[in-house]
Amino acid sequence: MSENTTSSDQSIEERGSNRSQRPASRAFKNFVMSQWAPRADLGVSASRAVPFTATRRAALSTRLPGARLVIPAGPLRTRSNDTDYRFRPHSAFAHLTGLGTDQEPDAVLVLEPVEEGTGDPAADGTPSNHHAVLYVRPLAPRDNEEFFADARYGEFWVGARPTLADVETLTGIEARHVDELKDALAKDVGDGGVVLLVMTGADEEIETLVDAIRAEAGLDLAERAEAEASAEAAERASDVLDDAALVEAASEIRLLKDELEIEHLREAVARTIEGFEAVVRALPRAVAHRRGERVIETTFDANARLEGNAVGYETIAAAGDHATTLHWIRNDGEVREGDLVLLDGGVEVDSLYTADVTRTLPVGGEYSDVQRRIYRAVLDAADAAFAVARPGARFRDLHDAAMEVIAARLEEWGLLPDGVTAAEALGQDGQQHRRWMVHGTSHHLGLDVHDCAQARREMYLDGELTPGMVFTIEPGLYFKADDLAVPEEYRGIGVRIEDDVLITADGNENLSAALPREPEAVEAWMAGLRG
Repeated sequence: MSENTTSSDQSIEERGSNRSQRPASRAFKNFVMSQWAPRADLGVSASRAVPFTATRRAALSTRLPGARLVIPAGPLRTRSNDTDYRFRPHSAFAHLTGLGTDQEPDAVLVLEPVEEGTGDPAADGTPSNHHAVLYVRPLAPRDNEEFFADARYGEFWVGARPTLADVETLTGIEARHVDELKDALAKDVGDGGVVLLVMTGADEEIETLVDAIRAEAGLDLAERAEAEASAEAAERASDVLDDAALVEAASEIRLLKDELEIEHLREAVARTIEGFEAVVRALPRAVAHRRGERVIETTFDANARLEGNAVGYETIAAAGDHATTLHWIRNDGEVREGDLVLLDGGVEVDSLYTADVTRTLPVGGEYSDVQRRIYRAVLDAADAAFAVARPGARFRDLHDAAMEVIAARLEEWGLLPDGVTAAEALGQDGQQHRRWMVHGTSHHLGLDVHDCAQARREMYLDGELTPGMVFTIEPGLYFKADDLAVPEEYRGIGVRIEDDVLITADGNENLSAALPREPEAVEAWMAGLRG
């Protein structure tokens, strides 16, 4: 050790608390934990989601009978040193419990297998194959040091947490202390016993715990499947015994939205449209600021936080050539008169459902001739996708319809390579038109902006459109400033138009239709907002 090196008996882990200078005397502890009035009632009542989440859990139960299903909310995640990001539960947990915003970090929903047909009923009274238990960290009493000393969970730091009784009232699910979780998960796990499946990607500590329980029980899912007597039986066993089966099932049961989910999505869209209106009013300020894109971003994001939980994803506020970068979220550029600004944003409401809407707006209030030409092509492509968005069509048909318009318009403008027709470009060996739209036309929407992403291809891309599905339609054209394959007048222009669409019994409903789409309507709307 050199002369300039100092030593300390305090561990690295303990040093983070040096800044707090928290008293440690017995006199302080006795005093801080005494002389408190009884806690005020949190006023918890049953959530409107209770019957809907019961039906969702029953649907999951039907997919995986006999398995113990573990769906964590997830932990708090470190942002920097000892500060955390605002908590958002895993979407599968939120879907199955109805809990949203910042409720219950570290909670775990367990669907305990019971005799078939004797479990918790769905809203219509049909019994499931599981009994739900919610393991949570409840409110600590004020004679517990957590009350004042725990910066992550203590009431003094983050407010009062619900009691177990509060959780049961709110969710309609039996609640137990999270300290009981390990023993509950390990019960009867082993060869010939309960199969234990965990939602991966939600909580690494819970995944590690489940793996340890399996290892202690001598249970290896892959080996157990391979040990089945026949190849057919092994295939069936692997379908059930793999954690991926739970991830897949939890994603696929969200493909069809129930009545409450559609209500949440309508609310998210309405709040999003308000955000777009606020942005239009702020455009003069954006033009005047050296980082005008940030003016747009913060205007939209402030509305999202005021009227909802947050944004559903990082807002894209892309002006000029930045609009040709599909996921431009740096948002540090200038906003100039005469340019277009592509605003792709969605408000996530308190239930955690999010909208996802895009409009490409003329900063000065009017499209130029070339901007209008490109905008019209994109709008026509979107309308073509809307025309096929009805029950019985395939999800992939939306993209195909939009691409037919895009390819035809590019051929008309002479932008396809010499000798290539739109029909040839649309063939699998062509695809030259995709140079200017490399993304897909649609994705499902819900708790995640790209919802149901773990669903099987045959359920998603090749799936049949069914009433209750909600997805986006969002074609675009993007001509980068250095794209020598297009005339100079096209360069630096990016246009995307995105709407949120509900499949109905006889067609579709554009949930975001209140936000103008036609170029003339956009210009009139902007003029009205800016006076």
